[in-house]
Amino acid sequence: MLSLRLAGAAPAPERFLCLGAHPDDIEIGCAGTLMRVLDERPEVDVTWVVLSGDERRAGEALESAHALLARVRRKEIVVRSFRDGFFPWEGAGIKTFFEELKGAVAPDVIFAPARHDAHQDHRTVAELVWNTFRDHLILEYEIPKYEGDLAHPGVFVPLDEGLARRKAAHLVAHFPSQAGRRWFSEELFLGLLRMRGLEAAAPSGYAEAFTCRKLVLG
Repeated sequence: MLSLRLAGAAPAPERFLCLGAHPDDIEIGCAGTLMRVLDERPEVDVTWVVLSGDERRAGEALESAHALLARVRRKEIVVRSFRDGFFPWEGAGIKTFFEELKGAVAPDVIFAPARHDAHQDHRTVAELVWNTFRDHLILEYEIPKYEGDLAHPGVFVPLDEGLARRKAAHLVAHFPSQAGRRWFSEELFLGLLRMRGLEAAAPSGYAEAFTCRKLVLG
């Protein structure tokens, strides 16, 4: 495993675009990484976009995002109402929205679902991100699910144990609508972080993982 810092490397990223098909997608996929960034450098800009959600779920998404981003320099939180479960057939509208978004933001890093994700909504978002944002660093996050679609990520962000537990507790606290789902539990979220921590040889034993399909080292 290689941990690399290039001589004369560019400054740390300051503008983040976080994209989720559903409320809680972003938090499951990359909340730990965002918490770590904000603990170390709150002077960043975050655009947070959730593409679906009924009234209750949209409320959860807004409350969660505001809590996570309370200390950032600038934030924009957007919750849209594309039809849950039907994103492949809502593609034209989502693509139009992404083109508008591209004209409004210039992120250093984009967090988005993975193209290999088994959920059709996640895959649609991933595909449209790639054909809309052509000159950006895209980190594809992972969401555990019944279909068993976890892949072999190559990018890891170590988290200390306290941060890992903060992430898991945040999810359970801010998305009570999901409490009845068997998989939505602190144990599962910590278990995935623990497995990725093993793969990353993280000192704490916890990490988030991402797929990065294209990276240019300057």
